[in-house]
Amino acid sequence: MLESEHERDTTPAMTKRILIAGFRHETNTFSKLPTDMAAFEARSLHRGAEIAAAYRGTKTEVAAFFDACERHDWTPVPVVMADATPSGKVTRAAFEAFTAEILAALDEGGPVDGLFLPLHGAMVTEHADDGEGALLEALRAKVGRGLPIAVTLDLHANVTETMANLADILVSYRTYPHVDQYEIATEAADLLARRLAGEIAPGCTVARGAMLDGADHGRTTAPGPMTEVLERAARFRKEPGVLSISINAGFPWADIPFAGPTAVVVGDGPSPRYAEIAEALIGEIWDKRRRRTIAPVSVAAAMAAVAAAGSGAAEGPIVLADYADNPGGGGYGDSVDLLGGMIAAGLENAAYATIYDPEAAALCTQAGAGAEVTLSLGGKVEPRFGAPLEVTGTVKRLTDGRLTFDGPMNAGVSVAMGPTAVLAIGGIDVVVTSGRFQVYDRQYLKHAGIDPAAKSVVAVKSAQHFRAAFAPIAREIVVVDGGGGLTSANFKELPFEKLRRPIYPLDLE
Repeated sequence: MLESEHERDTTPAMTKRILIAGFRHETNTFSKLPTDMAAFEARSLHRGAEIAAAYRGTKTEVAAFFDACERHDWTPVPVVMADATPSGKVTRAAFEAFTAEILAALDEGGPVDGLFLPLHGAMVTEHADDGEGALLEALRAKVGRGLPIAVTLDLHANVTETMANLADILVSYRTYPHVDQYEIATEAADLLARRLAGEIAPGCTVARGAMLDGADHGRTTAPGPMTEVLERAARFRKEPGVLSISINAGFPWADIPFAGPTAVVVGDGPSPRYAEIAEALIGEIWDKRRRRTIAPVSVAAAMAAVAAAGSGAAEGPIVLADYADNPGGGGYGDSVDLLGGMIAAGLENAAYATIYDPEAAALCTQAGAGAEVTLSLGGKVEPRFGAPLEVTGTVKRLTDGRLTFDGPMNAGVSVAMGPTAVLAIGGIDVVVTSGRFQVYDRQYLKHAGIDPAAKSVVAVKSAQHFRAAFAPIAREIVVVDGGGGLTSANFKELPFEKLRRPIYPLDLE
C-alpha cells in the first residue's frame, strides 16, 4: 500500500554529514628542515574524536565548524587535524599518508554531503609546488565535482588556479595577527549551508599580480595598504552575486612559480564581473606595493632605542620582535643575534622567548634548577645564520613546556614544547625550548614563571602575531631585522629559481 501524504511529511529528514579534515603547513622552501610526520606530531596532530576534545571552545576554525554543525543540524565527521610549525617542504611520505587517511574516511565512514577543509594555502611538498591543489585533486578524483568543498585559508596563502577551480568556497582570514579564525570559518560554514540548501552555486575566481610580497605583508594592526584594500573588498561584497572576497598577502619565502598576493572572489554562478573585481583589487595592491606600516631596524639600532627609552618598567616593557628569525614563517628559531646584542648591552630586567635548542634545554634539565651552567646556545641548525653564543648562566626554572594560550589568537589551544628551561644570563631570562614555536602568546613566558608585563624589555621570536598579546602591555615596539634568519625581508638575497620573473621587488620597482 502506498504511503499517505501525511506519512511522507512526518518522516524525519536525514541530517547532512560533513567531513572535517585539516592538513596545514606554511612551507619555507629555503629551510633545510624537512616537514615529516614527526613535525606534525611535534606541534598538533589529532584524529577522530580527539579533534572535538582538543578544539571545542577555542577561537579556531575547527571550533567554529563544530558549532556550525549544531546550528545547521549537521553531523560532523571529523577525520584528522594536522598542523606543523612552518619549515621546509612536506615530505612525500607525510603528504601521501594524510591524503590516504582522508580518502579512506570517505570510503569507510559512509557517504557525506560536503567537506570542510581548514587548510593554510602555502604548502609545498617534495613532489608538488601546490600542496593544497594536489590534495584537492585527490579529493575531487574520489568525490567528483558535485560534492561541495568549503576551504578556509591563512591570509598568507599562495592561492593557485587549481585551488580556485576545485573548491566551491575559499575564505581567508582578514586579520594579521589572525584573530578572526572562528569568524572566517563561520562565514565559510554558512556559505556551505546555503550551497547544500540549493540557494547558491558558488565558485571561485583568483587574480594575482607581478608581486612576491604586497599589501604590507597583510598587516592589519595599523591603517595601511591591507586595511584599505579590505575596505574596498567590503564594498565590492555588496554587489549582486558576490558571496565573499579574500585578500591574500601571499607567502614570499617559497620558491614556487605562483608565490605572492592574490584576490579571491567567491561568486554565485559564473560572471565576468568576478574577474573584474579580483583584478581591480590586485591593481590596488600593486599601486600601493611600496607602502609599509613597519620599519625594521638593525640589532645595534634596537639597542640604541632601548637605551634612549630608559628603564620605565612601570609603563610596560619595550617589546623587541625578532623579525628575521620568526618560526612562524619557517625561521629556525635559534638565531642568537638579537640575544647577543641584548647581553652586550647589559640589559637588566629583560626576557627573551624563545631560543630553540634541544641540546641546551637538555643540559639545563640535567644540571637542575639553581645550577650554574656554561654552554653553547643557539646557532646550531644552519651555521650561515650565525654561530652559537657561548654563555654562562643560572638555571632559574624547568618546565615540561606545556601551555594553553589565553591571548586573542588561538585562545584555548594547548601546545607542548618539550623540556624547557629558563636560563638567567645576567639580567636576561632566556626561555630555552626543545620545540620550535612562534611566540604570539604571553603564556610562552608566563608558563615558565615570567611575567612579561613586569619586565623592562621583552624579546620575542615573531614578526607580527606577537602584537595581539603583547601590544596591550608594551610601551614601545621595535621590529628587528638583522638578517640573521630565514624570514628576513631582504628577498633579493634568496636563491629563487622557480619563481616567475620579472617580479616586484626582485626585478620590478
